[in-house]
Amino acid sequence: MPIRFPVRSFAAMALSLITSLPVLAEGQAGPYLAARHADFSGDFSAVVEYGTRALARDPGNIDIMEGLLIAQIGLGDFDMAIPVARRLQSLFPQSQVAGLVLLGDAMKREDWDGVIQTLEKGTTVGELMDSMISAWAKLGQGQMSQALDIFQSLSDDPGSKMFVLFHQALAYALVGDYENAARILSGDEGPLQLNRRGVFTYVQVLSQSERFDDAIDLLDKVYSGAQDPEIEALHRKLAAHEAIAFDAISSPRDGMAEVFFTVGDSLAGEVEANVVLLYSRMAEYLIPGNVPAALLSASQLEKLELFDLAVDAYGQIGPDDRAYPQAVLGRAEALRHWGKVDESIGELRALARAYPDLAPIHVTLGDTLRFEKRYGEAAAAYDDAIALYETPLPDQWSVYFSRAIAFEREGSWPAAEADFRKALELKPGQPNVLNYLGYSYVEMQTNLDEALDMIERAVAARPGDGYITDSLGWVYYRTGRYDEAVEQMERAVELMPVDAIVNDHLGDVYWAVNRKREAEFQWRRALSFDPEEEEAVRIRRKLEIGLDATLEEEGAAPLTRTDEDG
Repeated sequence: MPIRFPVRSFAAMALSLITSLPVLAEGQAGPYLAARHADFSGDFSAVVEYGTRALARDPGNIDIMEGLLIAQIGLGDFDMAIPVARRLQSLFPQSQVAGLVLLGDAMKREDWDGVIQTLEKGTTVGELMDSMISAWAKLGQGQMSQALDIFQSLSDDPGSKMFVLFHQALAYALVGDYENAARILSGDEGPLQLNRRGVFTYVQVLSQSERFDDAIDLLDKVYSGAQDPEIEALHRKLAAHEAIAFDAISSPRDGMAEVFFTVGDSLAGEVEANVVLLYSRMAEYLIPGNVPAALLSASQLEKLELFDLAVDAYGQIGPDDRAYPQAVLGRAEALRHWGKVDESIGELRALARAYPDLAPIHVTLGDTLRFEKRYGEAAAAYDDAIALYETPLPDQWSVYFSRAIAFEREGSWPAAEADFRKALELKPGQPNVLNYLGYSYVEMQTNLDEALDMIERAVAARPGDGYITDSLGWVYYRTGRYDEAVEQMERAVELMPVDAIVNDHLGDVYWAVNRKREAEFQWRRALSFDPEEEEAVRIRRKLEIGLDATLEEEGAAPLTRTDEDG
């Protein structure tokens, strides 16, 4: 379902603001230079501000207009984009950017004739999506049979069958044909994988057909034992034979928004975030307050490192919405990446007070505090999460692992070791846990045989992980197996060539086998990669007096060379 619209990043697409502007007279270069800087920084707001000024001085510049439209779509500001799109289309009818904006305008206004005409004139968002939009437009025109013909023709493709069938069911339900909608949702036309929203849609359809027992059976099958107020409320209404209003969609426009959201959501993680953002922003425009689309937009803005816009997007979801905790978690993460750490932690603490029984909130608070090296507070947050666990589950290993790290950094080794062991009990063979615990034993010079076994198992599980390979080289070094250490450390540097610690370790290993010039080269190389200040001081000392003398100064055990001829 790839879109035919250009799929470069929004900032790169707005590069037209840089490359196409004519030579500017003195005094006119300000907006151009500002737009250029904004374009390179990916600042949509600044592109709009300075690009608008540049366009005022060159109102016929097609490339400036396309750049503005791209930035306005990124901001979700279709209302401001529409006049620019109309002007651009009058000058350059082939512009897909303008066509997309005007298609959105026609869909929003429920101008079904305009939607079809826009597509017929060559605007396209991909063959499948064009057809789906046409089907919904036909339904809007009252031509249900033609809409069904389009859906039917599209359902022959196995790759899009489930997507199309779900929309066909929505179309049936929208016109009150709940029997056919239920038939499709039951899987008679082909298997469907229904998410929560899909299950609720099916429940609504069944209840509208007075199939209350079937609706209850569906809820019991999918959500057996779930402690969920929304599901419990549905269950009570169905048990009382109360029909649940069909509100999955209320118009063909909602169906079109569902097309854009579903495609964008399915592509998330597979294509560039800016492409997904195009779909989610359109879905938001068509249905103001579209919570799933807003969450999708926010997540893509985070990936684009536009954290201020991500914070705003998450902020659209209010406390009354079921997705509010998810939105606040996303907002807090965006705030942290934006550099507003205290605000992030404050929001997480408030959320934890409001939803004390949701373990993921406490885990996220713990992670955020741990990232800020506030290990004691992090461990307390993980305590709150673990206290909510009634039954040990494999997925809980990561929380015990995270708390173990917090304990270890705080100097509470017995508690840390117990949590590392608990993580391995829940997830035997987990490479990160094996590596961390094994490396810790090596640094403490204890349980060395077990440590080596742990790290070797971790390397076998993840041979391409540079950190784990470095750990194996380091345990060989610490146990005097220097030749074996060289092989592993060289491999680690191949995997992580610009890591300061790995290069420093390779220097130590080279020194241990008397390859001293190569050791000094690696230490200098490690310094070039900005190690922590404490590490940098130690590396500089090794360059001054050598590793042997440095170890003697530190009161550490000397190297135990077995080959003095290296």
